[in-house]
Amino acid sequence: MKINSKFCVIIPAYNNENSLAAVIESVLKNCLNVIVINDGSTDRTENVALNFGNKITLISYKKNRGKGFALTQGFKVANKMDFEYALTIDADGQHNAGDMIKFFEAIKNQPNRLIIGARSFNNPNIPKGSIFANKFSNFWFRLQTAQNISDTQSGFRLYPIKKIYKMRLFTSRYETELELLVRCAWKGISIVTVPINVFYPPKEERVSHFRPKKDFLRISLLNTILCFFALFYGYPRMFFCRIFCNKK
Repeated sequence: MKINSKFCVIIPAYNNENSLAAVIESVLKNCLNVIVINDGSTDRTENVALNFGNKITLISYKKNRGKGFALTQGFKVANKMDFEYALTIDADGQHNAGDMIKFFEAIKNQPNRLIIGARSFNNPNIPKGSIFANKFSNFWFRLQTAQNISDTQSGFRLYPIKKIYKMRLFTSRYETELELLVRCAWKGISIVTVPINVFYPPKEERVSHFRPKKDFLRISLLNTILCFFALFYGYPRMFFCRIFCNKK
């Protein structure tokens, strides 16, 4: 079952030469509209993407700018190509492209939502750091939006492009996905989850570009800022939207 022309898939990639080809091939089985963002990779990631020729749209730049910046570039391209929804999937091979159909079915029943692929944390191979980071992020998200989501750290998401592409984000790296989530909630965009499968390779085979000290500090600063704005902007706007916004 191919996802229709309203949808595209955005794959942000940084030094994923060993996994990117398999990810693109699996995505193409479900959706023919694929946008790969080569975020300043220093390995053969760009060459791997180029091998797919006109089967994909490739955006590439020399300097690494961060996952958040890559996503915003993908959103801009998706909007210019007039897609209504963009599904983001990581390039490291952890996500199962077959789960894309779950997002498609969910958005048919609940249009204009932000759909989050919620992971199960019962997998014995899941890093303990990921479990802690998710619980930490979930707590702050509840504080900032009064909403409860089981997996605020998942990068497998379906965004309503027309509702978000104009957002001026003040983050550009891993923390951008959290900022997007919170600001979508403030904007009155309903957030729902679908269960997904995730592959976690053994510890010695994992590839991660997360920098524990620097990125955790950035996320902590972002949470502080978002909590401040939640009081004076986020909660008032959500209250206004509940009363006056016409949700479909």
